[in-house]
Amino acid sequence: MTQSRLTPLLVGQCPNDWKQVFINEVTELLTNGYVGPSLPYQTEDSENGVRYLQGFNVRPNKIDFTNATWVTKEFHERNAKSCLREGDLLVVQSGHIGTAAVVPENAVGSNCHALIISRFNQDKVDPHFVSQYINSEIGQARLRGLEVGSSMLHINTSELGRFILPLPPIGEQRRLAEILRLWDSAIEKTEQLIAGQERHYGYELSRLISRGPHPHRHVGAFAKEVSERNRGGNEARVLSVTNSRGFVLPEDQFERRVASADLSNYKVVHRGQYAYNPSRINVGSIARLDGWDDGVLSPMYVVFQLNENVNSDYFLHWLNSHEARQRIKKSAQGSVRETVSFSEFAAITIPLPDTNSQSAIARYLNVLREEIDLLGKSVAALKTQKRGLMQKLLTGHWRLPIKEETNT
Repeated sequence: MTQSRLTPLLVGQCPNDWKQVFINEVTELLTNGYVGPSLPYQTEDSENGVRYLQGFNVRPNKIDFTNATWVTKEFHERNAKSCLREGDLLVVQSGHIGTAAVVPENAVGSNCHALIISRFNQDKVDPHFVSQYINSEIGQARLRGLEVGSSMLHINTSELGRFILPLPPIGEQRRLAEILRLWDSAIEKTEQLIAGQERHYGYELSRLISRGPHPHRHVGAFAKEVSERNRGGNEARVLSVTNSRGFVLPEDQFERRVASADLSNYKVVHRGQYAYNPSRINVGSIARLDGWDDGVLSPMYVVFQLNENVNSDYFLHWLNSHEARQRIKKSAQGSVRETVSFSEFAAITIPLPDTNSQSAIARYLNVLREEIDLLGKSVAALKTQKRGLMQKLLTGHWRLPIKEETNT
C-alpha cells in the first residue's frame, strides 16, 4: 500500500498493483455538453424533441429524469458531439460540482448541458466503478482540487482529464461496482418506501383530522403562552428550533455557540412545551421539546403549552398537516416581516374531536410515523455501511477474489 495526501494527482492509499492513469489516457471521448443559453432551443414537444440532461438530473450514481427538459432536433444535430451513449460517465461542472453518474440505456441519444462526458475504453475501465469512486468521500476530496473560478466555482474538462484514477484489474472493478450498486439499490428502494409511507401518512392525516367531522376550536381555547425567564445562570442548555429537525443544540446545527453571553433574559422551555420563531412560523417551524427535560431559548421565541383537554400528539400531527401550514401561512400574510404573534396564532382554528377520539387518532398516526422513522434509520444505516465499505474497497484495503482475470 502507498499513503499520501489527497490531490487530483495523488490518490492516497492504493495497492501497489493497481494502475494509476489519467482519465484522458483511458477515454475514447472527453468533452462537455453545450455551454450557453439553452432556453431558446428548448421545446415542450417531447415526442419530436431530444431529452436534454442538466446538472440537476445527475445524482450520485444515478440519472434522475425528474424535471428533464427537451431541445429541438436541429439543436441536437448541431451539438452532436454531446449525444450520449450508454455507459458514458457524466460529471457536473458547476453547482453540485463533481457529482457523477453513468448514462443508462433509457437515456441513450440524449444531449446535455454543462456536463463533462467521459467515454471510457470499457476493456480497461468500468464506468460504474469510476462513478462510485468519484462520488466517494475520497473522490470528492480529490476533485475539490480541480475547482476554479471566483464568482462561480466549476471544473474544466481538460483539468478533469488530468485527474488520476486508481484502477484495479477490470474484473475487480466490475465486482466492486456491482457490490456498491447493490447498496445503492437497497438505499433507493428504502427511500421509495419512505416516500410511499409519507404519502399514506399525509392521506390518513387529512382523512382523520382535516376532513373529519370534527368541531373547530381556536388554538387559544386550549393553549397559553408561557414566558418563564432563565434562573439557571449562564450554564443553562441553549436550544434552537429548526424546521427540519425541531429542537437542536446550536453547536450541533451551526457548529458554534450562537447565544448571548448573558442568558438571564432567555426563555425557559420544558419537556412537552412548544416553541416557534415568529419570523419563521410561515414555514411551519413549530416544535415540541421531546429530547431534553428543559432548555432555554432566545427571547425572540414564542413558548406555549397545551392544557390537559387536548392530546399533545394529536396537536403535533395537526401541525404537520397541509391545513395547518396553510392557516399559519395565511396568518403571516399582511405582516411587514411575515411574523405571527402568539395572539395571532391562537386565533387559528383546529379540528378538535373529543379527547377519546383525539387519543385514538394520535395512536394510529404515531404508528405510521414510527414506521417512517424506522425506515429512515434503515437508510441512515445503509449509507453508513456503504461509506465504510467504500473506504475499504476503493482504497484496496479489502480485495475481492476474481475467478477469471479479464484485464488486458
